[in-house]
Amino acid sequence: MVFKRHQLVANKWSVLILTILITVIASEFKVIPFNGEDFRFGLGSAAFFFLLLIFQPTSLIFTGFLTGVTVVLVRIGEDMIFTDEAFGLVLVDHIPAFLFYLLFATGFSVIRIERFKKAPLLLGAFATVLEFTANSVEHIVRYLLWSNMHLEVQEWVLLALVAIFRSYFVVGLYSSIIIMEQNKRIQEMLKVGSNLYAETLYLQKSMNHIEKITASSHDLYRKLKSQDHLALSTQALKIAQEIHEVKKDSQRILAGLQKITTVERNKHYTLSEVVQLVIQGNEKYSELLNKEIVIHSTILVDYETEQQIPLLALLNNICANAVEAISTTGKISIEVYEESELTWFIIKDTGGGISKEDHGIVFEPGYTTKFNDSGVAATGIGLSHVKEIITTLEGQVQIESFDKGTTFKVNIPTENIRKGG
Repeated sequence: MVFKRHQLVANKWSVLILTILITVIASEFKVIPFNGEDFRFGLGSAAFFFLLLIFQPTSLIFTGFLTGVTVVLVRIGEDMIFTDEAFGLVLVDHIPAFLFYLLFATGFSVIRIERFKKAPLLLGAFATVLEFTANSVEHIVRYLLWSNMHLEVQEWVLLALVAIFRSYFVVGLYSSIIIMEQNKRIQEMLKVGSNLYAETLYLQKSMNHIEKITASSHDLYRKLKSQDHLALSTQALKIAQEIHEVKKDSQRILAGLQKITTVERNKHYTLSEVVQLVIQGNEKYSELLNKEIVIHSTILVDYETEQQIPLLALLNNICANAVEAISTTGKISIEVYEESELTWFIIKDTGGGISKEDHGIVFEPGYTTKFNDSGVAATGIGLSHVKEIITTLEGQVQIESFDKGTTFKVNIPTENIRKGG
């Protein structure tokens, strides 16, 4: 617990220091809109706002205070080194900049910035108001210190326009990054879900068998009891009870897996997006196996589907087998088209092929042509998963294999996989 507390403190100070350093550096990239070098539009305020969104410092006010102090000190140091101005004049030049960072951070602390991160338009509006207010205060204080109250209308218009542009630019950049991260997480969930989906089918199938065995065991118990075989009937009843417990445990596991494989439905995937995920995943897989495999697709029909997980599991299994079947270099093609209310998925590879006598058993659990360096066979459940998924979607699969390569032809009723079908 002590170590974790120290680690949290260290992270807090690391975030604070990084925020200050980046803001100070960014503030040196500037545009000076008014006479002299006192008031400037720099990247510092935009960087500061962006870092507040990304890092979420513990204390916004403290962060704004230290950032403002550091920016002022750096600017004073620069002027003292590169100009001949007196310290008092330099201090008056730059002290108003401190107010901007303090007021900007304080404003976000008051409205609680984290509440609006999922509402970019509202967040941008708040940021615009806060930046305009903070810049205006800095501008007024600067004029007061220089005993000059002549404030032009165009100056306020410029402040407002810059506040709008800079605020919505930062909010747009932040939202884009967040959306990219969310899409990345969804894709990772899809990959995990597609693997688990196939397992849930087998677990469901096993539970059906368990149900039948439980019923048979209980029936055997009644028959043995009616024939006064008390010892055997008791044993049969115990077996039925044990199997029933296994079924309940399996149901709990199945319920957990189904929660994991349920992907957010607000994001509907098209067939082309599913195929692209398959290509990306298997390109990485081929690189992992040190193989040079070109994977390309031809999408002749494209529509939204709510069956992205079973389709991803189906296509991934076939393509992964194709990658494994190719020795060092080769090609895999995926073609998608619609014909007679059926959506066809044609997957071709240039691997070693499957012998014709094995075509009838390739989808049986345990079938495999892959062995490790020790001669131990692979589990051989990949294509049996494929068959199970296709059956669930009420589709069919055909295999064509030659001396060089294999073709899987899968057809599924379009209404079973099209969104709203």
